[in-house]
Amino acid sequence: MNIQFLGAAGEVTGSCHLISVNNFQILLECGLVQGRPEDEARNYQPFPFDPKKIDAVILSHSHIDHSGRLPLLHKRGFNGPVYTNPACADLCQIMLQDAGHINEKDVQWENKKRQRKNLSDLEPLYSVNDADAVLSQFVTFNYGKKYEILPGVSVRFNDAGHILGSSIIELWLTENDEQRKLVFSGDLGHKNSPIVRDPSIIHDADLVIMESTYGDRLHRSQKETEIELQNIIEEAYRNKGNILIPSFAVGRSQDLIYLFSKFYDEWHIQNWQIFLDSPMAIKATAVYAQHSHLYDDDMIKLLAEKQQTLLPNLHFLHEAADSMKLNNIASGAIIIAGSGMCTGGRIRHHIKHHAWKKNHHIVIVGFQVEGTTGRALVDGKTQLNILGETINVQAKVHTIGGLSAHADQAGLIEWYGQFKNHPPLVLVHGETHAMAELAMVLNNRYSAIIKQAAMGESLDLLQFPAQIAS
Repeated sequence: MNIQFLGAAGEVTGSCHLISVNNFQILLECGLVQGRPEDEARNYQPFPFDPKKIDAVILSHSHIDHSGRLPLLHKRGFNGPVYTNPACADLCQIMLQDAGHINEKDVQWENKKRQRKNLSDLEPLYSVNDADAVLSQFVTFNYGKKYEILPGVSVRFNDAGHILGSSIIELWLTENDEQRKLVFSGDLGHKNSPIVRDPSIIHDADLVIMESTYGDRLHRSQKETEIELQNIIEEAYRNKGNILIPSFAVGRSQDLIYLFSKFYDEWHIQNWQIFLDSPMAIKATAVYAQHSHLYDDDMIKLLAEKQQTLLPNLHFLHEAADSMKLNNIASGAIIIAGSGMCTGGRIRHHIKHHAWKKNHHIVIVGFQVEGTTGRALVDGKTQLNILGETINVQAKVHTIGGLSAHADQAGLIEWYGQFKNHPPLVLVHGETHAMAELAMVLNNRYSAIIKQAAMGESLDLLQFPAQIAS
């Protein structure tokens, strides 16, 4: 009985952990590696296991760094079930099909250039058909009920409060009359986040595997974040500029719509035209509406007050031609577009056309991986290479950490602190400095046995905590 860490160990993308028990192999997540070109090239490498021998996958949520290699897993031979929450499955249908489409288009474009050089064609990482195939393997479980998925293996999904359908996963593993209970945080939500409920509290575990994305920092309070966002909107209005918001299609885009609706009068949102310029975010917003039973009380109350119409000045832009027309708007536009790290999608075109204008504003509302254009903006780079052109960044860049869907250091500490007897803990899904600082603080607070996961490392679940402490 063991677990091997094969992704999101010392980094925040590519989440993937392999559990072996009773001669079964269970994959916990199968995420895409994101960031620099050399990082993303790792997605094409062979899996460090035989996909044909994987008996099941358990998926915490739909974000592509957790789900994005599932079609590739199928393409290389996996034909077992993928267990997750129903809302997660619906969002994966959008995200994985979109990823397959992008793969096909990117390779099609690259192959045109290669043909002119008499080079052989490349193959996409995976296709839309591969995405559709693995989606047919999804099996959904509602929150709160324990299910046996294999002999000696049971699972329960609990609301993680990160995005709609995100889960904290409880796993009971039994081998030779020995049982161990693992709790995997997935991506743990920030308390009092818009729309979704707060993360579920779990009290019992033999081993906790916890994310550490923001293990080295604290978010601003929700109130401070709201004031900061209001000030940016007011400044942009005085400057007669536009506001560009690179945003994740799932989670962050819906949060922004919620906030603009909640503070419609106070922030004078009626002075703006708001454009959700992302077909994927538009589809995700529809999925959110279909799963309103997962909303928190504040969202339910807001919908009742607004009589289901959150924003009268919100425009959904499906077509690229409509997106291009935004280049002609000199002021008064709030443009929410993907991708959230500015690595693809329509936001690159908006940055190209607007980032050099001094009266415009760029608002960063999510975590930016090293090597991405979004991270370059956060780090204050004044020149960017966008779509083959060098752009001088003169727009004002703001980083709004309080909108994160991830728990900060205090939230992670609080969530872990509610486990009885403070069980051994393995930190994943964090850059090394974030994991190290969180480990130090947790050890000082609880004297807990803590390990920072290393890529490829295995733990014998019948030998810990001695093995972890060694």
